[in-house]
Amino acid sequence: MSILPINRVVLCALLLFIVAGHSSSSAQEGAATDVEQAAAAAELDPSQAVISSDEYRQAVAALESSHGAYANQLPEYLLSLGLSLQTSGDHEGAIDAFKRGVHLARINDGLYSAQQIPLLQREMASHMALGQYAEADERQLYLYRVQMRSMESGLTRAQAFIQQAIWQHNAFLLALDGQGYARLMSMWDLYRLSLTDIIEREGSTSLLLKEPLEGMLLAQYLIANYDVEKINGGGDTFSMQQQMARFSAYRGQSYQKGQAVIQAIYDVEAANYGVNSEGTVRARVMLGDWVFWFGDREAAMNAYSEAIAELVARGDAELELASMFDEPVELPNLEGARQLPPTAEPERANLLLEFGVNQRGKVYDLERVDESELNDAKANRIMRSLRKTQFRPRLAMGEPQDTENVTRAYEIKQQ
Repeated sequence: MSILPINRVVLCALLLFIVAGHSSSSAQEGAATDVEQAAAAAELDPSQAVISSDEYRQAVAALESSHGAYANQLPEYLLSLGLSLQTSGDHEGAIDAFKRGVHLARINDGLYSAQQIPLLQREMASHMALGQYAEADERQLYLYRVQMRSMESGLTRAQAFIQQAIWQHNAFLLALDGQGYARLMSMWDLYRLSLTDIIEREGSTSLLLKEPLEGMLLAQYLIANYDVEKINGGGDTFSMQQQMARFSAYRGQSYQKGQAVIQAIYDVEAANYGVNSEGTVRARVMLGDWVFWFGDREAAMNAYSEAIAELVARGDAELELASMFDEPVELPNLEGARQLPPTAEPERANLLLEFGVNQRGKVYDLERVDESELNDAKANRIMRSLRKTQFRPRLAMGEPQDTENVTRAYEIKQQ
C-alpha cells in the first residue's frame, strides 16, 4: 500500500486551509494563524513540520464553521488528521477520521471518487495495526471497486490489480473466511489482469512484467499445493459447487500454467539482458525447480543442465554453480510459498535437525540433535513438514547426488 509523504500531505492541507477564506470567529482566526505559522516554519525547515492532532482538529472545525460540514476541502484535512493520529498510535481515532473523509468524498465527488483512495489505504493500515483483519478485508474490497471505476487501463490500474492480488494472498495466509482456494484463484486472476494491462501499455518484453509474472507463479505454487480437504464441503449451494469445480480446473492446469509463466519470465530476461544473463540462468533453475516439485525428474535435470550450460557460457560458472547446486535446496524456493519456517543461526536456534537428502530430493534419516527445552509437539510438527518437503538435490558434474549431514536450525516460539 502506498503511503503519502506526511510533509506533502500536511502542506497541501494547510495551503487549502489558507485559501479557503477567513473565519468569522476569533477561535477560527487563531487556528488559521497557528496553522499558517506551522506551514511557514515547514517551508523554511521541513524538520519543523510537526503539527499536533489538536491543531488539525481546530483547522477542521474552522473550515466547517466557515464553509459548512460538507466543504470540498474537508477530505484533505481529514486525511492529514488521520495520518497525524496514526503516527501517534491512535488508530481508532485515525479510522474515524479516514471514514469521515471517505464519506464526504463520496457526497461531494460521487460514489467512486478517486479522492477516497488514499483515505481507504490508510484506513486499512490502521485496521491491520489493530488486528481488525475482517474490517480491512471489507475496505480493501471497496477500495478495489473505487479503483476500477475511477482508473483507465494502464500502469496505474495495473498497480491496483497487483495491490489487490497481494491483499488476496495476505487474506489467504490469515485464513480470513475459510475459503482460501477462492482467494488463490482471485490472486491468479488479478496478477493476470495486471499483466494484460502492462503488455498493452509497455509491450510484451517490459521489465514491469516481472512483478505480475512472479505473482502468478506464486499463485500457481499455492494452488497446486492447496489441501482440498480444507474446502468446506458443507456448502452445497450451486455457487459453492461452481467455485469448487473452477478450483479443480485451476489445479488441473497448474503444471502447464507454471511452465508458461516461467518461460515468459525467461523471455523478458532474455529480451532485456540477453541469453546467458543472470536472469535467464535463474529462470532455467526456476523451471527445473517447478517440474522437479511436480515429480518430473527428467525435465528438471534437462532444465538444470541448460542453466549450467548458460553459466559456462558466461565464463563465471564456478561461484554461481556453487551457490545454486552445491547443497540441497527446499522447494518451493520462492518467497511466500515455502512450507518451513525461516532458518536461524545455530547459536540462536532452539531446534537443530540433521538429515540426508537423496538423489530424488527426498529426506531420510531425520533426527533432532539439539538439547533445548522446546516441547516435542512443536519440534515434531516441523519434522513432519520437513519429511514431506521436496528438495532440489545437490548436483555434481550435472548429476544429482545423495547428501548426508544436512543441518537446519530454527528458532521456534515456545508459546
